[in-house]
This record gives sequence, C-alpha cells and structure tokens, in this order.
Amino acid sequence: MRAVSAAVGALAAISVGFAPSAVAYDEQSKQWYLDTMQAEQMWKVSTGKGVKVAVIDTGVNANTPSLKGQVLDADVPMAVAYRATVDYDGHGTSMAELIAGTGADGGLKGLAPGAKIVPYRVQLEGLKSGAEKDKTPEPAEALRAAADTDAKIISMSFGGMTTEEDKAAINYAASKGKLLIAAVGNNADDGKTNFIDYPAGYPYVIGVAAADETLTVSKFSSYGNYVDLAAPGAAIPAWCNATFRAYCDSQGTSPAAALTSAAAALIWSAHPDWTVNQVTRSLIDTAGRTWAKGDPSKYAGYGFIRPRVVLENPDYDAGPANVDPLAKDNGGDLLAKSATTSSSSPSNSATSQPQQKTSTGGTSAAGSSAQSSSDSNTLWIALGGAAAVIVIGGAGVAVMRARRAR
Repeated sequence: MRAVSAAVGALAAISVGFAPSAVAYDEQSKQWYLDTMQAEQMWKVSTGKGVKVAVIDTGVNANTPSLKGQVLDADVPMAVAYRATVDYDGHGTSMAELIAGTGADGGLKGLAPGAKIVPYRVQLEGLKSGAEKDKTPEPAEALRAAADTDAKIISMSFGGMTTEEDKAAINYAASKGKLLIAAVGNNADDGKTNFIDYPAGYPYVIGVAAADETLTVSKFSSYGNYVDLAAPGAAIPAWCNATFRAYCDSQGTSPAAALTSAAAALIWSAHPDWTVNQVTRSLIDTAGRTWAKGDPSKYAGYGFIRPRVVLENPDYDAGPANVDPLAKDNGGDLLAKSATTSSSSPSNSATSQPQQKTSTGGTSAAGSSAQSSSDSNTLWIALGGAAAVIVIGGAGVAVMRARRAR
C-alpha cells in the first residue's frame, strides 16, 4: 500500500493540557486569522449553514467539544465508513475543527461554524500496518465515494496521490461538480527539493499555499505553477496527537487548505444555487493580489482568500454557471460539463487527460507558496479594510513548466 502523509507541519509549544471534556481551552485567542479575515462580520451573512464538507484524512473525532453535533458520520457510504470517527493521528480532527468547529468549551472556532463535516478515514502516514490498515480505504476510494454524495466540497490536506487510479478519482469527482481543495505541500524549506504534492498538482484541484500572521508566504510552503490560492497556515492551533488532550501550535499547508474549504462553504451557503464554477470564480476574482489575475504567482497563485468580499455584496456576480474559470489551466471541461449534467449519472472519465506535473512523490502535505512570472517578492494584499504586506519566503528554484499544463 502507498504511504501517504497528512502531517500538519511542525508542532510547537503545547498550548493547553486538559482533557477534551474540560472547560479550559482558550484556543480562539490564537486564531489570528479570524480577526484578519473579519470572521464576525462574515458570520452575520453566512456561517456555512447547509453546506457539507467531506474531510478525507486520518478520521474525525466527533466527540471533541468543538465538533459535537458537527460530524455527519451517517453520511459516509458504508463501503468506506470503517472507523471514520476514530482519528489515528489527530490531524483530520484538527482540519475538521478549523472548518466547522463551534468553539464550544474554548476549542477551535471554525471559519464556517454552520457547515457540517462528513468524515473519511483513509490510509495515510501514521496508520499502522495490519488488519486495521487493510480495512481502511485508500484516498482514491474515499474520494470516489464522497463524489457520489451531496457534499459540495472535498477537503484534502494530504499528499501522495500519484497513481493513474488517483488521477481518475480526481476526474470523477470533478465530473460530479465537487469543489476539490488540497494542500500543496511543505516541501520548500531547504530551497532545493521544492515540489508541489498531489492531489494539489492535478487538474480540477485548488492547490493552497500557506501564509503567516504577517501575511508572509511561509518558507516551508511548496511553490510552483500549480498553486492556486494562499491562506493562513502558520501558528495555527491543532490537536497535538490522537489523545486529544492538548492543542499545539502548528504550521503547514494542511490548515491553509482546510480554511480555504471553509471559505468556500461560507460562499456556497450564501449562494446555494451557484455551481462549482461560480464558487471557484468568486474565490479567484476576490483574492488579494497586486499582480494581474492572468499572471498567477507561483507562490500565492491568484492571491490570498477573501470570502468577505463576496459576502459583503449581496449582488455579487460570479459569472456563468457552466464555464470553468480555470479551463485553460485545467486543460479539460469536466467542471463546465458538471454544471449541466445530472450528478446521478456523471462521466467516469475525463474528456481529456491533462498532463500531471512532475513530482518527487513526497508525501508531506504542508505548505505551498506562489509567485508571479515577474518574481516580485513583496505582495500587498487587502484582507480587511487595510492593506497588509506579504513577503515571499523561500528562494529555491522550482522546476519550470508551462503553468497548468497539468
């Protein structure tokens, strides 16, 4: 079986040391991005209510204070439901809380606290070999199963999906009109071995880079021509491990992908009739950047997520429902067709087979960054009412290829 990693990134100082039932957490004070993104203002318009997010990861513990009542384990198809609510690492639960946590008992407050989580436990790094591993589905199996449900968004904070079967599963999910979001990887630290991980490197997947509180794209964040957006990914509270007794400070593109999934849930909840094309277009068009939209940065893609800009305008025009805003990048028309094809009878194969990007096959899903072709190292991004500076971290040379010739 393939080893696939779902590491959040380096875990720093333990922040709290109490059991999950204790009313003792104070993690929300550390969720700096909630203020930066003006979450309280956004929640007056949308909390993500009515939107289901499939979290394909190490499982999701539905009994943490922040996730009680938020996890729809009955929605998981039986074929891939094995121990879906038994998290063997703590990673999947952390991602779920970042998306839809209620903040109960001082736990993590999700960016889309009204959304619901559908948990998928798959074979990732950290799952011990043996009978339990054999019963646990591969990521591609879970992805196909999730594509056949009414979950609108599929969040994937992991890497290592590099087979033809994996690519076919991505295409299948895209044909069903799902919004696929993934971490680009934490592989840029030494500036020499940078590569963007899979599934973020596939067509029809929104690859997300990580930025810190100063809006600096993190040095660990993988970069290249497959980064689509950037989101908070440094100094993010997460469960230290599967004992769920304490939160630790973490970093990685894993939380960045989860928060982008939450941002999409906010938008889709406010506009339930929109298609995946319109939600994607709204994320891209409102992303904070100073470069031309047609010249995406290899460190931050189309820019830093700003769902607030969509939500504050009740008349926001997201463009045509049946036009993929990344059609040129994706190299196919699965998303365009998904807007006019019944989700009960999707095509099982892509109309074209776009080339996937070259990767060293690393399995860490942590951070990614992006840069425009002009290689400007300083990006000004207005997240709230004021502008904030983004300094691109990491000066390694990415493998060059035509953007999105995936």
